[in-house]
Amino acid sequence: MKEKVQLFGRSLSGMVMPNIGAFIAWGLITALFIETGWMPNERIAQLVSPMSSVLLPLLIAYTGGNVVAGQRGGVIGAIATMGVIVGSDVPMFIGAMIVGPLSAWVIKKFDNLMGNHVKAGFEMLVNNFSLGIIGAVLAVLAMYGVTPLVGTLNNWMSIGVGFFVDHGILPLTSLFIEPAKVLFLNNAINHGILSPMGIQQVEEMGKSIFFLLEANPGPGLGVLLAYCIAGKGNAKSSAPGAVIIHFFGGIHEIYFPYILMNPLLLLATIAGGAAGVFTFNLMGVGLTAPASPGSILALVMMAERHCYVGLFLGVLIAAVVSFVIAVPLLKFMGKDTSLEEAQQKKDAMKKQAKGIQDDSSAAGEPAKGQGKIRKIAFACDAGMGSSAMGATVLKKKIAAAGLEGIEVIHTPVSSIPADVQIVVTHQELGERAERSNPNAERVLITNFLAAPEYDVLVEDLKKRNQG
Repeated sequence: MKEKVQLFGRSLSGMVMPNIGAFIAWGLITALFIETGWMPNERIAQLVSPMSSVLLPLLIAYTGGNVVAGQRGGVIGAIATMGVIVGSDVPMFIGAMIVGPLSAWVIKKFDNLMGNHVKAGFEMLVNNFSLGIIGAVLAVLAMYGVTPLVGTLNNWMSIGVGFFVDHGILPLTSLFIEPAKVLFLNNAINHGILSPMGIQQVEEMGKSIFFLLEANPGPGLGVLLAYCIAGKGNAKSSAPGAVIIHFFGGIHEIYFPYILMNPLLLLATIAGGAAGVFTFNLMGVGLTAPASPGSILALVMMAERHCYVGLFLGVLIAAVVSFVIAVPLLKFMGKDTSLEEAQQKKDAMKKQAKGIQDDSSAAGEPAKGQGKIRKIAFACDAGMGSSAMGATVLKKKIAAAGLEGIEVIHTPVSSIPADVQIVVTHQELGERAERSNPNAERVLITNFLAAPEYDVLVEDLKKRNQG
């Protein structure tokens, strides 16, 4: 069930993450030039509404369609999405996430059906007119069919969020958000659920607290600082570096293994998250666009100028609350195992319960294969955060070892290229990596910053490529 939810969340966030730059551009224009911005400019502010209601949904639809059926799928996804855009008065991000991939699937099925029945010389004619005709039909169907459905979903979400807001219990959302983040659903929550609601609220109020519910680095910062004080072994020694990457780099995935090592620390992040949300809500803090990655620098860039005090206070209080709860949990629970030992023990118990025999690849050490290695992929859920950091670390180690001709890329775990020979990923994503590219060897790690498996892998590469 968790894997299915992760895959669903990956499909949602995968349509948004490649277009984060466009969201940031829209957010900067909003923060700078609207009436309450840094440099109010009525003419430039006219960009805000068309970008949120037309540009961003079309980019999402094109990206989703492109994943399903290439450029042709992206084009028809954008065409059909115009139906839900014109048929609604609010930004149709959810509609774009539905219509884009669905339209691409339709054109893909049509192409497969007609592939062997088109006469030579008529390919371009059939391709262009089929795309135009089917796209026009889908745009009309989306306007009259999908728009009311998405409108109903938006109303339900608004009612649910309104319940939390009206009753003053918005901090309770941390009960769901913080555990879901540790299960690598952070991108799905932020970009698939909270961002669409936040952008709609920005249209009405100029800012939204929804952009801060998941992106607040305070709870994770408190846990990492607690490990700096009360941690043991490699978990303690690696925590200071993780603090910098998490807080300033915005890669929240780096603290997830520290929670998985001791799941009771979820109490600290939940309490810290709730305290942060309470502070943000009390002081009227909101962002003008999604903060991605969830770095304190990105939060500052997306915040309105009069919100800075409340923003820093909310992050600080979240970190302090999380730290105060995490320290005694680490000190008095009698945990003597290191980060790697705890993770390996958890995986061994999981495999034993499933009746799976352990092997060298699953244990985090590459299987000894034949032939030279030319391509290695570092995979994470979205393919942009922790995987990019891991790829950088691997490249430096490979270069220091004098190895040449080895390409290291970062990629989403659900779409690992077929020509990749070795996949490096977090242990929680190991099964998904195997399904994505079953022919590649897997190196499963627990610590993105200082995984001992990196050195093992480099030594193995020396034997293969130089032997």
